[in-house]
Amino acid sequence: MNALLKRRLFSILSFMLIFLLCFPASAFGKGWDDPTRPGWGNGEKAKHGWIISKMNHMTLEEKIGQLFIIHMYGQTPTDPNYEETNLNNNRGAKNFKEAIEKYHIGGVIYFNWTDNIGNPADVEQVNALSNGLQEIAMDQRMPIPLFIATDQEGGIVQRLTSPGTVFPGNMALGATRSTDLAGESAGIIGTELSSLGINMNFAPVADVNVNPENPVIGVRSFGEDPDLVSDMAVSQVQAYQDQKVIPTAKHFPGHGDTNVDSHYGLPIINHDLETLHNVDLKPFKAAIDAGIEAIMTAHIVVPALDDSGLPATLSKPIITDLLREEMGYDGLIVTDSLGMSGANVVEPERVPVEAFKAGNDILLNPPDVEQSYNAMLEAVESGEISEERVDESVYRILKAKMEKGLFGDPKTDPDAVENIGTDENLAKADEIANKSITMVKNENNLMPLQDNQDILITGPSLGKPSYLADQMAGKGYNVTDYATNTSPTQEEIDEATLKAQNADKVVVTTYTANTNTAQQQLVSALQSTGKDVVVAAIRNPYDLMKFPDVEGYLTTYGNRDVSVEALARVLSGDVNPQGKLPVTIPDLYEYGHHLGY
Repeated sequence: MNALLKRRLFSILSFMLIFLLCFPASAFGKGWDDPTRPGWGNGEKAKHGWIISKMNHMTLEEKIGQLFIIHMYGQTPTDPNYEETNLNNNRGAKNFKEAIEKYHIGGVIYFNWTDNIGNPADVEQVNALSNGLQEIAMDQRMPIPLFIATDQEGGIVQRLTSPGTVFPGNMALGATRSTDLAGESAGIIGTELSSLGINMNFAPVADVNVNPENPVIGVRSFGEDPDLVSDMAVSQVQAYQDQKVIPTAKHFPGHGDTNVDSHYGLPIINHDLETLHNVDLKPFKAAIDAGIEAIMTAHIVVPALDDSGLPATLSKPIITDLLREEMGYDGLIVTDSLGMSGANVVEPERVPVEAFKAGNDILLNPPDVEQSYNAMLEAVESGEISEERVDESVYRILKAKMEKGLFGDPKTDPDAVENIGTDENLAKADEIANKSITMVKNENNLMPLQDNQDILITGPSLGKPSYLADQMAGKGYNVTDYATNTSPTQEEIDEATLKAQNADKVVVTTYTANTNTAQQQLVSALQSTGKDVVVAAIRNPYDLMKFPDVEGYLTTYGNRDVSVEALARVLSGDVNPQGKLPVTIPDLYEYGHHLGY
């Protein structure tokens, strides 16, 4: 054997010895961490080895911390103005920095009510907060970047509003029928979130809304057709991933057919297995096939999948047996917020433990951080949860962070905030809104409204009657506006009726009137005046069910300003309505119904 060959053989044997010492055989099982499994090339093996090396140097406490995404109050990592608030609200620490150091948390979630993101937002402050948090995380004994998450669905659920781009929302997108627009909106949302240092978005909503009385999903869904929802969700998944933001399809196995809000109660979905697979699960399967990186579970009981009475979040048959094994999903599984009523069917300290045992990887937003962290730690130390099971989830978490490039540099250029709320982005939101407004009824050609008539615009303040009036006045209309409570009082109904006497036409902006008796009474009283009445449903399209004989009816699928502005363009005739119903209005109008001028 010549000298060169000997040196090469020695180098190979030395590398193999180092590899075996660094990565003990116990670290390589037959499942999630098997480096020889089919489909793994050299690149995947190298990633795998790096992750295993990282995990081998982590303490159990550090591993447990990675399982949690928590909220904290404050505008900076060490905001002194919120220390008492954090401690009084069971955050387990006085600020972000202390929480990272004490619990080794895997991530944080931003809200408006925690003052992480203002309304309107100070984008430089949010960017600096994200960068400050990542700097602290990377300065720990075991430097691991954070997931920085938020809920930016568009429409009624979005944390970044002005000066960001505010989109009409998912059902509005469903009304356009355009997967291109769905993808473009997600691309813009992803760009703007990335500019703030936010790398995980709890969107898109993959629920198929088939219940008109659904109080928690409704217009957050793309519609009632599982194929439409699947196509829209997949388009958004790909767009978020292109912007290096982790998308999260929610709420598995499907929250679309309930009249109970899981924030305040425990919904039951009584679909049979065939319906579940053909409707509820279909968009999630499409998202999985598209490479979705995270899926959020729902706090809903689905007896056909698990007859124990446990919500899906705590159900091993639903999370592990169905999602992991039957559907073949190997990405991150995230619980919905653990503080919601729908999850709290066991003792508070048991909620995170049972959720983890069911198969979730990430325990989102525990109501008591210290209690939840300690409960998980004790469950592992007692043997109730194996450390191998913890390693399985930690591996997925580290892999997701690595594949997003967060270990290299998790911070975001402060100048990136210039990408937020650009003229181009705002124009795209206007385009979507214009194409989403759906005209359902227009008897006697009441619309477009004539600018030589006196018009009363009334309705609950959530329906934005005053803002709509401002828009119409700006177009030269003679308008009077009168806003009521969400549930109008009899005095308010009387006042609106009195004002209608002096109007030629009345526009009523309802807000989920199909479940609000007082709003129904307001519309009825206005109809009784004999004036021409147009109802604009500013949230759910189902309001018409309660006053089917109204002469004019449009729906916007949301009350954001961008939608109200588009409504004004349609009412004035500046825009010809193009939206198609993405849901059925029971006993009245079919899916796809639409009118134009």
